[in-house]
Amino acid sequence: MTAATAPAWVAAARARATCGPAAPRTPLLLGDERVGSVDAEVFAKIDLKRLLGERHQLLIVEHEGAPAWALPAGEDATAALNALARALRAAGRCGPWRDEQLAVCGADGRRLATVERGAVRVLGLATQAVHLVGCTADGAMWVQQRAFDKPNNPGMWDTLMGGMVSAADSLASAVERETWEEAGLRVAALQGVAHGGHVEFAQPSDEAGGCGYMVERIDWFRAQVPEGMAPENQDGEVARFELLPRAALLERLARGAFTPEASLILAAALGW
Repeated sequence: MTAATAPAWVAAARARATCGPAAPRTPLLLGDERVGSVDAEVFAKIDLKRLLGERHQLLIVEHEGAPAWALPAGEDATAALNALARALRAAGRCGPWRDEQLAVCGADGRRLATVERGAVRVLGLATQAVHLVGCTADGAMWVQQRAFDKPNNPGMWDTLMGGMVSAADSLASAVERETWEEAGLRVAALQGVAHGGHVEFAQPSDEAGGCGYMVERIDWFRAQVPEGMAPENQDGEVARFELLPRAALLERLARGAFTPEASLILAAALGW
């Protein structure tokens, strides 16, 4: 199929993929390099000097003709960002705390530091994720319903697997870990595993009372789940799995039952 024959939900999914912030945001710098952004009101309501202490300085500087928040670059960048994450958590302005470090990268992809996962949306830091589109030999597709206690998109439908790439991961190791944790499947047991492409998102996030902003690249993979093999969740983050024939999948996509990310990935996997 061509883009001209794509159903209406595809255009809607693409429109949702790039949305500006819900409220004005101030750039966040490491040294002189922009890495994220912060809701303009968040830091004003926190006693940052008391919470960050003497070691880490968070300053207002000028960046491209406008004010910006700046933390020191270099060896101390990780310590400074994690001190800021703890400050946000103490003030109730942080996402769910995971004790997991994610990479913080510059515009050229260089890793500059790492930070607690729970702070990335509030700080508008770019993240990376992986998804797996799992089909059967006859073209049906395995999908999951997200757990109803998930902080984002609870109860909505998703690809077979979706998860974050941690600072300790490669893309391959993230796919292997998340496929097991979410679906109880070993990548080595799947057939025809291949990188399908990537999608990019920029949209407001509900984390920390709606003051977050999601900036994310999602690399998606496809694979065939052998006959007789079925996914089984291991980490409590999936409510259930279903195997959907193409017609049922398209009906569910058309009525908006899938997450924005899954909708865009499945559109690409279906050839639109």
